[in-house]
Amino acid sequence: MTIRSFNPPVRTLMGPGPADVHPRVLAALARPTIGHLDPAFVAMMEELKELLRGAFRTRNAMTMPISAPGSAGMETCFVNLVEPGDAVVVCVNGVFGGRMLENVERAGGRPIPVPGVWGRAVDPNQVEDSLKRHPEARLLAFVQAETSTGAQSDARTLAGIARRHDCLTIVDAVTSLGGSPLEVDAWGLDAVYSGSQKCLSCTPGLAPVTFNERALDKVRARATKARSWFLDLSLVMGYWNGEGKRTYHHTAPVNALYALHESLLMLAEEGIEASWERHARHHRALRAGLQALGLELIVPEAERLPQLNSVSIPAGIDEAALRARLLARHGLEIGAGLGELAGRIWRIGLMGHSSRPANILLCLGALASELAAMGHPADGGQALTAARAVLDLDGASD
Repeated sequence: MTIRSFNPPVRTLMGPGPADVHPRVLAALARPTIGHLDPAFVAMMEELKELLRGAFRTRNAMTMPISAPGSAGMETCFVNLVEPGDAVVVCVNGVFGGRMLENVERAGGRPIPVPGVWGRAVDPNQVEDSLKRHPEARLLAFVQAETSTGAQSDARTLAGIARRHDCLTIVDAVTSLGGSPLEVDAWGLDAVYSGSQKCLSCTPGLAPVTFNERALDKVRARATKARSWFLDLSLVMGYWNGEGKRTYHHTAPVNALYALHESLLMLAEEGIEASWERHARHHRALRAGLQALGLELIVPEAERLPQLNSVSIPAGIDEAALRARLLARHGLEIGAGLGELAGRIWRIGLMGHSSRPANILLCLGALASELAAMGHPADGGQALTAARAVLDLDGASD
């Protein structure tokens, strides 16, 4: 076997993540590597933290990227905030709520699940009832944007319920950060984690997190060490906190952090509210086209996540075969269903740099072509006309 340099095929990424990476971000990755304690790098770190605060809409001092994917951001929150024996109410309306449950268990806590319907938002009344039944709970964990279903929960309302019951919140914002409204300070969210590879238009591998002082007070008051050395905030803070000299903790992924800095700079240039509206506008255009193809979204409109669209698979269509045809013939990746929805839905992402009119039109045209070839009536021209009507009405440009 002869092994040569790897040159990946060109794809259009419209699955649940990663999303397309903007060329500016790819160019940032190629800049010269310097030391992770270099004064120039330390200055960039301060800018990166400030840009992240803008994305999270917070003034939290402890706002930084964890040097690992979004799943490590999740673990950072749980291993630092959950001590052995702690009762934690966990909302489970999809795969990632289920992962929160497991994180509580692995941290030695006692999970109290609030089971929800897959494809629906978390029910605030169920959360209120659970917290009333378990006054010993001091943490509420929920997913704002459930990537496995495309449902978006009301983080503001859930956080208000938590405060009334003297609970801290741990919030999964992996798919929402940069793509739909997230107001960490205004909504009183205590610990929030995300990922770099979705609505931020960056490469996979980094997990932005933010902790307010209420959350940090619990970290400081721990009676036991966090169960992860690498993710222990009491150690990581020595590297990311403060001005100037920092304590060595680990070798940071220097070039990946260049990329995140560039992606956040682009988000600041666009404006966070403009980014939210772009994702919503492009969702409306995609929805119009999908409906013209006879396809329906499974999540009720009021609970729908604009950047992750879960589409019911028509009867008689081999969903895996269609995804394979899209990849092979059109260079287009969409996602399959997970868990309870495996085999029942496709997940079509409109995240970050993937949320563009050109991608919407490519996706609709490719779907129409392959659905028709597999025996499902699909009028591609009608779908494209419907999507363009929304884009033109909203004043969108390619």
